[in-house]
Amino acid sequence: MIIWGCIGRNGAQIWHKSTRRFGVTKQDSEFLFIGLLTVPYLQSQVIYLNNDVSVPEQWGFLRNQHILPLQLYRQHEPELVKEPEGIAADITTRLGFKLLRDDPNSLLVLYLHGAAGTLGSGWRPPSYLAMYAGAPDRIHTVAIDYRGFGSSSGSPSEEGLLTDATTLATWAMQEAGVPPSRIVIFGQSLGTAVGISLTHHLATAGADDGNPTLFAGMVFVAPFADVELLASTYRIAPIVPILGPLAPFPRLLAFFNSFILTNKLADFVRHCESMPEDGRLKYHITIIHAEDDYDVPWSHSDQLFWHAVNASTPDGISFEELEHQKTQTKTTLGPGGWAMEHKTAKGEIREEIAKWGLHDRIMSYPIVSLAVLRAFQSGSSIAPR
Repeated sequence: MIIWGCIGRNGAQIWHKSTRRFGVTKQDSEFLFIGLLTVPYLQSQVIYLNNDVSVPEQWGFLRNQHILPLQLYRQHEPELVKEPEGIAADITTRLGFKLLRDDPNSLLVLYLHGAAGTLGSGWRPPSYLAMYAGAPDRIHTVAIDYRGFGSSSGSPSEEGLLTDATTLATWAMQEAGVPPSRIVIFGQSLGTAVGISLTHHLATAGADDGNPTLFAGMVFVAPFADVELLASTYRIAPIVPILGPLAPFPRLLAFFNSFILTNKLADFVRHCESMPEDGRLKYHITIIHAEDDYDVPWSHSDQLFWHAVNASTPDGISFEELEHQKTQTKTTLGPGGWAMEHKTAKGEIREEIAKWGLHDRIMSYPIVSLAVLRAFQSGSSIAPR
């Protein structure tokens, strides 16, 4: 992405104070900040960051646990601790890979993280533990850094994100031998756009020969609906409205929208709804957001949920009609927030809005663990024990 990132609340305040010394107004300082982010080097430092991800123990993992489910690790702990530490030259020789590949009941989460940082940044390591919490003997997780992130080589690009995700999914299905019916796609923030593009791409790529790739389910946390809405709502920690100066320029916003392609979620749902019935669900989508997310407001999830529901309905439904339905049918969870579910004969779409969780912390909460478990149970014929 071109201007996605997080410099932190203190960094934003320091930037404003520094530019004010030279008589620069707040609005001009924001334009200057965006201008600096057009410099490739600065983009890579603010958005992608780089740190050493070869020592997972620094994030609290056990030796060679990586993201093995804990109960499975306990069963094989003596063998795992004897294996060499660090990055494996050939992952297929490692016990963790064999436990995934050789178990016909293993389940796999493909984890697509957000912008700003690496797979070892912030709340991401704790969130990996949430992935397997529902079935600690079966749910494996594979997380990657996109090209240009962390230790991954190359330079980040919008097109490259989809290529990286597609390569990950192909590896999981072909090299690890896990069928898509036992795979859930998890994405957070930027990762939701990558996940939507991935599922849309694989579902439609095999449409001509009647062999689309459909995963057990998708769990998206803190998504954004489109850049035009993001331009008026996105804040950096939450001081700088980083996309705000672009709002008066619809053509420029349309240009950025061409890279995001979150409207592919509606296309994906519409495509699945057009498939012949065979008694199995074609899709299971859960959208989760926290009300106190100051990076990307939860109104984005409302929009994304509506686009998906609208695409699943033959005659369509307006945003206002769906909001009225919510007042009558949503499940109120008190301090926990609320949930709304829409079902058809082909699939399920669920929106869950929590009271608390911010932009990243919510990834480590039980609401995510339950969503992953629900996706495996509803989106495939294989239910966790």
